[in-house]
Amino acid sequence: MSRVQLLYRALPTSKATVFYREAGAQTAPTILLLHGFPSSSHQYRNLIPILATKYRVLAPDLPGFGFTTVPEGFQYTFDNLATVISEFLDQLKIKKFSVYIFDYGAPTGLRIALQRPDAVQAIISQNGNAYEEGLGAFWDQIRELWYSNNEPNVRAKLASALLSFEATKWQYEEGTQEEKLRSLAPESYHLDYALLQRPGNSEAQLDLFWDYRNNLPFYPRFQEYFRNSQVPLLAVWGKNDQIFIQPGAEAFRRDLPGAEVVLLDAGHFAVETETAEIGELILHFLHKNKI
Repeated sequence: MSRVQLLYRALPTSKATVFYREAGAQTAPTILLLHGFPSSSHQYRNLIPILATKYRVLAPDLPGFGFTTVPEGFQYTFDNLATVISEFLDQLKIKKFSVYIFDYGAPTGLRIALQRPDAVQAIISQNGNAYEEGLGAFWDQIRELWYSNNEPNVRAKLASALLSFEATKWQYEEGTQEEKLRSLAPESYHLDYALLQRPGNSEAQLDLFWDYRNNLPFYPRFQEYFRNSQVPLLAVWGKNDQIFIQPGAEAFRRDLPGAEVVLLDAGHFAVETETAEIGELILHFLHKNKI
């Protein structure tokens, strides 16, 4: 495999300065990698070199994560996350792309797909949910926030439960095969936790937990988009994930009969432990769809 140079950049948009990782030839078809909570583009550091042998790969940090910065008063909603990434694509003059959606990257990327369906050439969903049956019991504590109407005491309780170092590490380790635990890089969850601890970031994360309720009414719209577009889709899913559970992967076939669904013996952060397999699956899937 030829050596791939990974570049680190920052791009100002009207709402944020987006930090992103880039690799691959600028003339190659584009793959957009969208991360989730509580991580950043750092989670793709090992996948990018695999994909960049054939594609231009862009991995931005969403507002509230990684090294993307936003002005004071930024409203942390999924609508605004999608707006920032849309502007990011426009600034780079990206007209067509395939998108890898994981966790928060799913409602972000799929909003963009609704806005510009002709731009999306293919979707790779790695535990990126678009169906209510894909929400595991993990979401019960967040639903409590929704039912409380964002009550401050419930916010504080949720911060204690989900923004701790133990909760961050749990997302990486839970559901991971015992023999793969030693392949989890400790800097991954240590970096995530350190960035979660920045001043004001706790409130930003709680705002996104609160706003996630607004993603559920989008699910029927996402599903209608799947039916109407029949976009090529690969769901490569850590089947042991307790956050976005296996039925969410299988549900894609309901609206996309041609969807490829691959269940891996892995957890939420399957890309950390099954990097090579996921990379090869993506390359094969895109080649087969002539992208």
